[in-house]
Amino acid sequence: MLLHLDASARRNSFSRLLSAEYADAWRAAHPGAGYVYRDLAARPVPHIGEAWTELCDHILEHEITDPARYPEAARTPARRAAWAIVEPLLAEVVAADVVLIGTPMYNYSIPSSLKAWLDQITFPKMSLAGRSFVVTGARGGAYGPGSPREPYDHEERYLRDFLKGHFQVEDVTFVHAELVNARLDPALAHLRERHEESLAAALAQVRAQAREEAASEEAAS
Repeated sequence: MLLHLDASARRNSFSRLLSAEYADAWRAAHPGAGYVYRDLAARPVPHIGEAWTELCDHILEHEITDPARYPEAARTPARRAAWAIVEPLLAEVVAADVVLIGTPMYNYSIPSSLKAWLDQITFPKMSLAGRSFVVTGARGGAYGPGSPREPYDHEERYLRDFLKGHFQVEDVTFVHAELVNARLDPALAHLRERHEESLAAALAQVRAQAREEAASEEAAS
């Protein structure tokens, strides 16, 4: 099953374009497979509250590592209300083989809508090992390896570290379209061609990634 998330505040964004390209290619390669889509900007996930922290504390104190047992923590009306928010979000992630996240870089990091989703689905010592994550991103500038702004990239670095450090997910692919502000900012107009090249390369990469994953699955079956 593919879980597809978009977090951009723009309805017609480059991160959405890239994630849609990947999703279309993946679904074409997996006819009949499950597909769930969430628009985290259009339908924001609530931020966690105190009742969520109580769920988290109970799970930690009682050494619960199986998500199927998490409902045991919902022992008060407030906790049950918090769990009602978590349950469908967590069920989608647990059921997914691939989680696709379309996200822009906002202020060197991820949108708050994506952070709210991560907070809701994350519990102590929880593992999502064995799943693949694909992140399609868009940045106003250039933040790739060796670029002057590479140290300011707290989008890819955060997500990569989080997915590996908390969920034990090793299979993470990032695809970025860079320099999108060259379309608007007169000071970056001379970089428009580099942006177009970055976008074209990103589109080709997401299509190839979906095909390669399908071929690998067929070979393993």
